[in-house]
Amino acid sequence: MNMHAIYYKTIFLSLLLGACAHAPVAPTVGSKEAAVETAQEPSPLPNVALDERMLYEFLLGDIALQRGRPELAIQAYADLAKTTRDPRVARRAAQLAFESRQMDKAIDAFALWQELEPTATLPNQMLVSLLLSGGKISDATPYVHRWLAKESKNVGPVFVQIHALLARAPSKAAAFDWLSKLAEPYPSVAEAHWVVAQFAQDAGKKELAIAEARRAVELRPEWDAALILEAQLLMSTNAKLGLEKLQTYLQIYPANHEVRLFYARALLEQKFYVESRTQFQQVLETNRGNVELAFAVALLSLQMGELDRAEKEFESILVQGKKDAGIIHFYLGQLKETRKDDVAALAEYQQVLQGEYVFAARLREAYLLGKAAKIKEARAVLKAAPVTNNRQRVTVTIVEAQLLREAKQYETSYQVLMSALDTLPNDPQLLFEVAITADKLGKVDSFEQNLRKLLQLAPDHAQAYNALGYSLLDRNVRVEEGMRLVEKAYQLEPNDAAITDSVGWGYYRLGKMEKSAALLRKAFALNSDPEIAGHLGEVLWVQGNKDEAMKVWQDTLKDHPDSESLRTLIKKFSP
Repeated sequence: MNMHAIYYKTIFLSLLLGACAHAPVAPTVGSKEAAVETAQEPSPLPNVALDERMLYEFLLGDIALQRGRPELAIQAYADLAKTTRDPRVARRAAQLAFESRQMDKAIDAFALWQELEPTATLPNQMLVSLLLSGGKISDATPYVHRWLAKESKNVGPVFVQIHALLARAPSKAAAFDWLSKLAEPYPSVAEAHWVVAQFAQDAGKKELAIAEARRAVELRPEWDAALILEAQLLMSTNAKLGLEKLQTYLQIYPANHEVRLFYARALLEQKFYVESRTQFQQVLETNRGNVELAFAVALLSLQMGELDRAEKEFESILVQGKKDAGIIHFYLGQLKETRKDDVAALAEYQQVLQGEYVFAARLREAYLLGKAAKIKEARAVLKAAPVTNNRQRVTVTIVEAQLLREAKQYETSYQVLMSALDTLPNDPQLLFEVAITADKLGKVDSFEQNLRKLLQLAPDHAQAYNALGYSLLDRNVRVEEGMRLVEKAYQLEPNDAAITDSVGWGYYRLGKMEKSAALLRKAFALNSDPEIAGHLGEVLWVQGNKDEAMKVWQDTLKDHPDSESLRTLIKKFSP
C-alpha cells in the first residue's frame, strides 16, 4: 500500500474510532432512555420492500467483493443506496470506495450518506478530510461550516484538524485566503489565529503571520504551540527577540519541557553553547532516562572544548547501554583526536562496528593509520569499508589516493585513481584528483586533459580553472591563457586564498607589480600559507621592499618550520 493510501486510511480509521469512542452505550430495550433515543432519532430507516432486483444488487456487490472486483461492489452498493435511501447502505458504499482508494466515488458516497443521515458526524468529517486533502477547498466549505456549527462550543480543536488536512493543499496562497475567511467569525479562538498564522507564513505574509501568532498567544498565554510558532517567526528576522519570548514564557511556565527543548535548540542554533547546554540539562533533570538529551549535553560539552566533562558524559551514556555504542565510540574518537591522542582515538574508531557511523569511522581509522606511516594497514581498512553507493566509492578512492600522495607514492596514487576513473569516467571529484596527481608526476597531458574534461562537465568548477591556469603561470607558458583561467576562477570564488594567490602571481608574470602585490597581500591575509608567503615576498623583493619581504618569509617560517620551499627561497634571495 502506498503512502497516499495509508494517509487516507489513517484519516478514515481515526474518524471511525473517534465516532465509536463517542457513541452512547445502547440503552436497555423498553427503558426510559430507549424511548428518549427513539424519539430523537432524526433519520428513521426507510420502509423499502426487498424485491428480486434489490436482492440481486446485494448479491452482486458481495460476489464482486469476494472475487476482487471492488469497483463493481462500490457501484452496486451506490445504486442500492440511491434506490433504498438507506444510510447503512450508503455507509457501506462509502467504506468500500474509500478502502479501494476511489476517492471521487468515496466523496459521492459520503455526500449521500450525509444527506440521508444529516446528524451523523463521521460522513461530514470524512467529506471535509477528502475534499481538503484533495485540494477541493471551496467544495469543502459547507461541510466545514456544518462541522464548526456542530462543535460550536469546542471549535478550537476543529481548526487544528483543518490545519492538518490542509497540509497537502497544492496552493498555500489559496489555502490562506480560504482560511482567513473561515476564521473571521471566530476572533476569540486562539487556534483559528494559529492556523491562519501557519498559512500566512507559507504564503509569504510574514508580518501577518507574526501578528496572528501573537494574537493566539494573547488569547491562550499557556499554549506552547502558539508561543513556539511566534518565536520561530520572530527568530527568522530577530533572533534576540525570539529568544526573549521563549525565556519569558519559561519564567512563567518553567515545567513546560517542550518549550524548554525548543529554547535549547534555538540557543544551539544561535551558537549560545553554554546557555543551550544549561537548558538541555534542566530538561534532563526530570528525564533522567532520556539518553538523547544526555547525548545532546555531551555533544555540547565537546563543542565547547570541555573535553574531560564530555568524556565523562559520553562514557556515562555508554554504560547505560540505551544508545548505539558505535555513535558514542565515534565521538569519543573525535574527542581524543582533539586531544591529539591518535592511539586512543584509533582504538575508539575501531570499536565502531555497526550503525550509521561505521563508514565515517573507517575513514578516520585509515587517516590515523596513514598519519602513523602505516600505509598498508590504512589501505586494508579502506578496502574493507562498507561501501553502499558510488559517492562512498569515490570517497574511499580519494582518501586512499591522498594517503599515497602524502607518503610520496605518487605513481601508485595515480594508478588507484585511474582505476576508479575507468569505472566512473565522468565523476568530477575523480577527474580533479587524477589531474592533481598527474601534475605531481609531471604528466602534463593527463593533467590538462582531465581538467578540461572536468570543466566541460562542471563549467563553474572554480578549483579546476585555478589549477589549470596556475599550472600555465607557474611553468611560465601560455601566460595570457593561464591568466584568463585564473581570473575566471576568481570571478567564481573571489575570497578563496589559493585562487587570489594565483591571480596575483599571474599579474607578476605579466609584470604588473602593483596589482600583483595588492592581490597577494589579500591572499596572505586570508591564509598565511608558505606558498602564498613565498609569492608575496618575491614580489615585494622585486619591488625593492626587501626588508618587508624577508619579514614575511621569516614570520611564516616560524609557523611552518618544515617548509623547504620557503628555506630555498630565503637562500635564493638572501645576500
